Amino acid sequence: MATALRPAAEGRIGPNAVLQLVPVLRDEAGEAVTAKLLARAGVIELPDPEAGLMEEAPAARLHQVLRAELPEAAPRLARAAGLATGDYILAHRIPEKAQTLLRLMPARLAAPILARAVAKHAWTFCGSGAFRLVSTWPVVFEIADNPVVRGERSDTPLCHWHGRCSSGSSPSSAATTGAAPRSPAARKTPPPAASR
Repeated sequence: MATALRPAAEGRIGPNAVLQLVPVLRDEAGEAVTAKLLARAGVIELPDPEAGLMEEAPAARLHQVLRAELPEAAPRLARAAGLATGDYILAHRIPEKAQTLLRLMPARLAAPILARAVAKHAWTFCGSGAFRLVSTWPVVFEIADNPVVRGERSDTPLCHWHGRCSSGSSPSSAATTGAAPRSPAARKTPPPAASR
């Protein structure tokens, strides 16, 4: 089962790519480090959540700067921000009655329904990447040419934010807690490290 969705608008992503990461950064690293990371990423002011999609470049740079500046903490911080983004998606994109029904269903039945709902709203978090629902059981998502890791290479997944924003923490998301996001281009062997 493969469902491919093209990005809604080239080079635009939901503001939660930034808005959910900033409080996590402030709590973990403090205001000064957060301000430094935002400045390095070119995020002069936080996006207006009411303005809709934002340019993906500053959001992607913030995630990339996070991985470069705080490599040990980055996966955990990105997962926390992704979890908050997933909660936002569930609260604002999945009707409450549907969430209640999903909570009552066995995971094997709820997962495909929730996975399709997440896929329907992928335009809010995949930017110019190409989202694909690979499988509804087990749940596997793929974002090809993921803007949040574009240009980076690793033998392991890099985008921990996307790994969690597809599930959230509410009981209705329990069916996709183990969702396996994939970003094929970002898993290639990295080039030899340059001296720092």
